[in-house]
Amino acid sequence: MEDSQRLHICHVHKSSNTIQRSHTFLHVLAVGFLIHYRVSFFFQNDIKEVGIPTLPWLLLFLSELLLFFIWLLGQAFRWRTVSRTVFLERLPEDDKLPSIDVFIFTADPDREPTLLVMNTVLSAMAMDYPPDKLHVYLSDDGGSPLTLNGMREAWRFAKWWIPFCTRFGIQKRCPEAYFSSPTNDHNDHGDFESSDECRLEREKLKEKYQDFKERVKAVKGTFKDTIGFTSKDHPSVIEVIQGNPSGIREKEVQSKLPRLVYVSREKKPSHPHHFKAGAMNTLLRVSGVMSNSPYILSLDCDMYCNDPTSARQAICFHLDPKISSSLAFVQFPQRFHNVAKKDIYESGLRSAYSLMWPGLDGLDGPVLSGTGFVIKRIALYGSFVKEGADPIELKKYFGPSNEFIKSLFQHTKPNLINGKDSSNELLQEAKFLASCTYGDQTKWGEEVGFLHYSVAEDYLTGFALQCKGWNSVYLSSSKPQFLGSGVTNLNDLLTQGTRWSSGLVEVGISKFCPFIYSPSKMSFLEKMCYGNLSFFPLYCLPLWCFATIPQLCLLKGIPLYPEVSNSYFIIFMLLFISSLVQHSYEILITGGSLRSLIYEQRIWMMKAITSHLYGTLDAFVKRIGMREANFLPTNKAEDDERVKLYENGIYDFRTSMMFLGPLVALVILNVGSLLAGITRAILVGDLHKMFVQVFISFYILALNYPIIEGMVIRKDKGRIPTLITILSALLSIIIFLSVGSRLLMY
Repeated sequence: MEDSQRLHICHVHKSSNTIQRSHTFLHVLAVGFLIHYRVSFFFQNDIKEVGIPTLPWLLLFLSELLLFFIWLLGQAFRWRTVSRTVFLERLPEDDKLPSIDVFIFTADPDREPTLLVMNTVLSAMAMDYPPDKLHVYLSDDGGSPLTLNGMREAWRFAKWWIPFCTRFGIQKRCPEAYFSSPTNDHNDHGDFESSDECRLEREKLKEKYQDFKERVKAVKGTFKDTIGFTSKDHPSVIEVIQGNPSGIREKEVQSKLPRLVYVSREKKPSHPHHFKAGAMNTLLRVSGVMSNSPYILSLDCDMYCNDPTSARQAICFHLDPKISSSLAFVQFPQRFHNVAKKDIYESGLRSAYSLMWPGLDGLDGPVLSGTGFVIKRIALYGSFVKEGADPIELKKYFGPSNEFIKSLFQHTKPNLINGKDSSNELLQEAKFLASCTYGDQTKWGEEVGFLHYSVAEDYLTGFALQCKGWNSVYLSSSKPQFLGSGVTNLNDLLTQGTRWSSGLVEVGISKFCPFIYSPSKMSFLEKMCYGNLSFFPLYCLPLWCFATIPQLCLLKGIPLYPEVSNSYFIIFMLLFISSLVQHSYEILITGGSLRSLIYEQRIWMMKAITSHLYGTLDAFVKRIGMREANFLPTNKAEDDERVKLYENGIYDFRTSMMFLGPLVALVILNVGSLLAGITRAILVGDLHKMFVQVFISFYILALNYPIIEGMVIRKDKGRIPTLITILSALLSIIIFLSVGSRLLMY
């Protein structure tokens, strides 16, 4: 078989979406009738005599239009979905496979425990890939000696762990996950049941792992000359982890280990470090002079390799002649090992990775998603790297390092640092490349590498690549390629949501707005998808209106929706039911249960009211220069008490007043409006006029019953504090009932 035939090593399965397209058309038609109903109000000659103030009607109309606009953009995800299959047996022999640099990122040893990070490092080192073509880099933005010493201990343990995995065909190559899983799982434990030798070796290795854990937890250490050394102010620290640790005889080492490199870039309070994008660009430069692999696998520190063939799966696409020339990256889904059956926080990100990303794959490809992607190095260098390019001109883009400029044209000639030929000069060059001033007066973060403009650097960089004509693919399989730690408490969820919302909206209101950015080779449907992602946090505006305006008008006896007997009432009812049916259908076809409908809608409301609102405001404030960007990593340290609440499907309301206040205040307002509506229906008999507004209050309260439970019924530590309930009640009375109701009378 010739190479051109043999290398067709991936297949695309296309899905027909005729039903979805018909549903979209009918939904748009119904919205057209709704618009007619709202607009006709403004052309009535007797508006004042009707007794309905113009302002609440107008605000509700604008909210419905914005809600429809964001919904319409989201339909592009459903237009042309695909799934993909790879054929690993058709890959070239190991000696012909390209090398891969693995980038792992950590920033805070308190929020991201060292043992968790080292398990990810070990799982990456143990992947089923030629070890001499695998180079693992850990970026430590916290500058912690605990992390560096943890790396040294991980190297020591890898001397036993990797040969064991290779020899016995172990599939689950994250030590913590392997030793905590049942031994009757043949898929994870190789030939454990059939091999006495394997069982014996496992027990020995388990003891070594326990020793490794104790060493990592007990490790103490400092960098040399650490006077004034802090996580935000320190020089570059780079170390190639190597050598033969004491106590390990050479005969115990049965296979060569991948290269392992620790990198902590220089930080100075006076220089912006650009958060994760800056760390990624540092590793891009440092690895360029050390290993210079043509492909890069990027992982968050908690996202361990669950399938040892994951790197090979990505290479299937990068080597396929049909798509390789224009392929920038392969994106894997983010899956999580700690998602409970009652996923009350939507930690599994079902919609994104089971519905939206397959839809993007049918267009120009999925969004770059922060972790679990294999990207082509040359794609990050832009169009500046061409044969015959002037080195002096290249320095304007890539900086003054001669070694790095050379690496731009030596993708198959890595400068490996190891053992006897370890070069002190090369290490010094790497530290220079990791300095905080290296990117000054260059195009790093602007046109080269990962873009600095937003804290959503992954989304923005992927968007820029696709605008230049690069494509991407999405590969999801029944066995997750990578597994991470999902959020298991409300505080982390809303904090993370605020950061994501801020970064996405920041892109949407900038020159990178998907609808105006030019030049762009992206399809219109793909632009709609990127537009939906940029502007979906704006859901906060219509949801705040729907949670307050109908309720305040209900208290005043002002109808904002058609009577039950009016033909337009059917339009509103059909739109509501249609949306629920579509959501339910998508949950079922992606493997979810109907109770997920309640969880997802509840979290959607909670996030829109809080994190989406704060993220949107933060983006606008940063846009006008009133505030600098900030970044707080999600907490990966597990709290047993909070985990237990999550697994039992109980919300943990131990979060700030900033998040709880609006949620509780709106619940109190809706309780009041519902009671008032029922009272009016009994005393006045106008339920037919106010039915929709009464139903909205009832629906909001039914969906958010856990908040009422946390305020009134629960007595555990995760309940809503009484003080917050009282302050929120005062907030409802002062802002909503006093100020808001007066404003809405205009």
